[in-house]
Amino acid sequence: MTSVLDLAPVVPVVVLEDAADAVPLARALVEGGLPAIEVTLRTPAALDAIRAVAAEVPDAVVGAGTVTSPARVADAVAAGARFLVSPGWTEALLDAMAASGVPFLPGVSTASEVVALLERGVTEMKFFPAEAAGGTPYLKSLGAPLPQARFCPTGGITLASAPSYLALANVGCVGGTWMLPPDALAAKDWGRVETLAREAAGLRR
Repeated sequence: MTSVLDLAPVVPVVVLEDAADAVPLARALVEGGLPAIEVTLRTPAALDAIRAVAAEVPDAVVGAGTVTSPARVADAVAAGARFLVSPGWTEALLDAMAASGVPFLPGVSTASEVVALLERGVTEMKFFPAEAAGGTPYLKSLGAPLPQARFCPTGGITLASAPSYLALANVGCVGGTWMLPPDALAAKDWGRVETLAREAAGLRR
């Protein structure tokens, strides 16, 4: 599979309360040009949502986010997740993700964590929580001493701030929720989601 960082400029970060919404939501995101979809394991519906998208939306590359334990790695892969994203990492979690057979983005927020992952041969990471952890100035500063690390910054990023992240050489894509407004999801307004997704897909790297 192409690197998750190269599938689209934005990875939607999805929190679903109802697995029945997963397929129409995923179709709207794919139609809008955002095929990589991170479904966070924050709700009881998450694994069923991943299962449904994997089975019914072939053009979507569905992944699992908020992966925080080896058990969650196994659950996500069994449900059909094609990539894994964690907010942080431990040796046990990293071992499980590396053994899973699917691409993964372990979360980092410090230079030491980046160096530790590079030691393990991991070069693609999630930078989280992006805005709170230092934003674009911090990531730009990491680029000079650690140019081999590439990031998907996530956390507090908006349509307005995304271009400044995407302009950095060490950023492949950003994660965000702005194309998933709660009122649109509540109303099942998939047309609006598709429109917002298309706007996000048009951002340049």
